[in-house]
Amino acid sequence: MAGRRQVAGGGPFSLDRIAAAIGCRIADSGHGGRLIEDVATLETAGPEHLGFYDHPRYREVLAATRAGAVVLAESHVHLAPAGTACLISSEPYRAFALAAAAFHPEVRPPPGIAPGAHIDPTALLGAGVHVAPGAVIEAGVSIGAGSVIGPCAVIGAEVALGEGCHVGAHASLYHCRLGDRVRVYPGARIGQDGFGFVPDRHRHLRMPQLGRVIIGNDCEIGANSTIDRGSLGDTVIGDNVWIDNLVQIGHNVRIGRGAILVAQVGIAGSSRIGEFARLGGQAGIAGHLTIGPGASIAAQSGVATDVPAGETWFGTPAQRSQTSFREIVLLRRLARRREN
Repeated sequence: MAGRRQVAGGGPFSLDRIAAAIGCRIADSGHGGRLIEDVATLETAGPEHLGFYDHPRYREVLAATRAGAVVLAESHVHLAPAGTACLISSEPYRAFALAAAAFHPEVRPPPGIAPGAHIDPTALLGAGVHVAPGAVIEAGVSIGAGSVIGPCAVIGAEVALGEGCHVGAHASLYHCRLGDRVRVYPGARIGQDGFGFVPDRHRHLRMPQLGRVIIGNDCEIGANSTIDRGSLGDTVIGDNVWIDNLVQIGHNVRIGRGAILVAQVGIAGSSRIGEFARLGGQAGIAGHLTIGPGASIAAQSGVATDVPAGETWFGTPAQRSQTSFREIVLLRRLARRREN
């Protein structure tokens, strides 16, 4: 609900200050002294709030908003109600995110080790690390300065975390190395054995998993997601990869910088995901495939072949979206003919 903060935030700020901080221009400079107390949706905003507009679906909502100010593109200024200050941006959503962060800065727990945490004497903790109750840090662990280990999280032997990492409650990390500013959300599992076995008619034989998980800087690992360690080589996650909740990444997968994996994506072992590729919710990637840089896989698609760079694929089995949509149209026409 607008006006109710979960944590203490910043503000109020003048529009002049907000515009300078988020790289916007105020359409009417006379509004620069207006004070804004918080961010809110266009529907719930009042005169003390900042909202944003970047989709024509919400045109009527913008016209009716009571927000004191709105971030939007210059071409949409005429849609705002009279009296609403307009902050002009070429990327309204990004600018609004920066504003929201200013009003709601992250509150990190104070440095220190809480009673009930279990830390092996050989573990190395950098300056300003916070360890919550019930956390377990095993032998040979290295944790960078300013990191936070949440309640009942487990950091397995010889794991290394960079600076400014955040490991959520009940997460477990084994056989892995994390870069700086990696956020692991509650319940995530990193570095457990992958699904490696030799099939046999009488009794399947377990294949030892001997690799690690290497995660770059500025990554996000969503709640209850799982990243398997490599079987012989390593599973590698590049810098600035964002992984949503409930994602499964198999052993020896390599994910390029800036890729985005939405909820319930599954990637089988040894596949390669290119830089800035985007995988929609519940997309499934078979093993030993390559998804090219900048490719997009639509939600619920099942990918069984390599996907070239920059292309958008859809369907099961997935294929170029243009081909899939043409097939859907043809099938509908055939169905109508049959009905008639």
